[in-house]
Amino acid sequence: MATETVSQATQSTLENRGIEPVPVGERTGRPGQLFWVWFAANISILGLPLGATLVAMGMTVWQAVIAAVVGSVGSFAIVGAISIAGRRGGAPGLTLSRATFGARGNIGPTLVSLLSRLGWETVNTTTAAFALLSLATILFGTSPAAKDHPVLTVVAIAVFELLTVLVAGLGHAFLVAVQRWATWVFGALNILVGGFLVATVDWQAVGAASPAPVGVVVAGIGVIAAGTGIGWANASADMSRYQAPTVRAGSLVLSAAAGAGIPLVLLISLGSLLAAGDPTLANAGDPVAAIRAMLPSWMAVPYLIAAFGGLLLSNHLSVYSAGLTTLTLGVRVRRVYAVVVDVTVTFAGAIYFLLIADGFYGPFIAFISALAVPITAWVGVFAVDMLRRRHYDSEALLDTRRTSAYWYRGGIAWRAFGAWALAIVVGYLFATLGPAADPWFTGPLADTWFGSNGLAWVITFVVGAGSYAALGGARKEGAQ
Repeated sequence: MATETVSQATQSTLENRGIEPVPVGERTGRPGQLFWVWFAANISILGLPLGATLVAMGMTVWQAVIAAVVGSVGSFAIVGAISIAGRRGGAPGLTLSRATFGARGNIGPTLVSLLSRLGWETVNTTTAAFALLSLATILFGTSPAAKDHPVLTVVAIAVFELLTVLVAGLGHAFLVAVQRWATWVFGALNILVGGFLVATVDWQAVGAASPAPVGVVVAGIGVIAAGTGIGWANASADMSRYQAPTVRAGSLVLSAAAGAGIPLVLLISLGSLLAAGDPTLANAGDPVAAIRAMLPSWMAVPYLIAAFGGLLLSNHLSVYSAGLTTLTLGVRVRRVYAVVVDVTVTFAGAIYFLLIADGFYGPFIAFISALAVPITAWVGVFAVDMLRRRHYDSEALLDTRRTSAYWYRGGIAWRAFGAWALAIVVGYLFATLGPAADPWFTGPLADTWFGSNGLAWVITFVVGAGSYAALGGARKEGAQ
């Protein structure tokens, strides 16, 4: 497997392909490759504040572990299921979505997907800059506060973005190779640092915590699912499009659920352990520095390197996917230039959060909660469509004119688009968006059991999938 991966990277260092379907003869990927891709994308430090959030909701550590397992493994099983479409059609997820929503109707889901990717990349970039600023504090004695050193902050952001472009810009084969081997390096560092962090846990506080009601655990599962797998669902086919046609669907589901689930469960559980002894971790403006303070000074450097590396691995995959999504919107540039445009936007976003905004992780939780609704609506409709659609017309996927087989009526598959829109409206009726202390939107049904337990995204999925299925789901090609 190692020889095969390196060979692919050597044979095609720069991927020139855009969103056009991969020829069957070039689809030679195996599920083991995707295992490492998803593993690498989820060994970032962002799992720690997610775990701290569960404890802040009132859960014990053991309840938080249950929420981590169900939320992360379950949501990435959905990612694996959606990636089956990539194996079938050989094209990126949002490009395949044209078959479901129509050449014009697909613009809405594609815009939402791009916002999601840009948002996650901004989160990765901002957190990585925090790590580099903390490293500068150790090496040069500077303040870890970004606003105290704006030039250094901009340099930290630029370094992270440059390293992202170097890998994501080169393309699929190189990305797969880097993700696999870097996982061993940064994974080992995470294990080493995690061992020292466990030694700082206040076990008395962990044992003294009172269990939260079942509803709180259910809400925690929703938070984890929205913050992990749901955000990746519409990007899953971007990587699986190189999978061999003979690869079993179950293997794709398992590679995603296990590949992402293993590091996420460990990191989220560790975050909950740390927060049980130090509740301030969940509200830390700079969680990187907060966790660094728990370590011996000599251990801080490998911790910060592991934090930076994990975020970089996640960003590689996100930026690669965002570049394909940008092309699907109709931006006529080469894929590598689409990556550069994407990184430029997140560069500006990171500067805002680091040098202008007063907080970061409050907006982060609000962001993933807000986008979980339209993304889940897309997942519901697309999943039902997959149940009956076994073939994608390669030429029609790239044709956004009236001549396309996926033009339908006015460029829109109204049954799919209508189900998606209805699911979004109903989902937001149950949603509360924004910081818990001062939400900027509260749906009229947010006080119901589903709303108060953070299950707006579940309602969204059921309405999207159910309404589309009731309308007939995917019929024969062109019959929309």
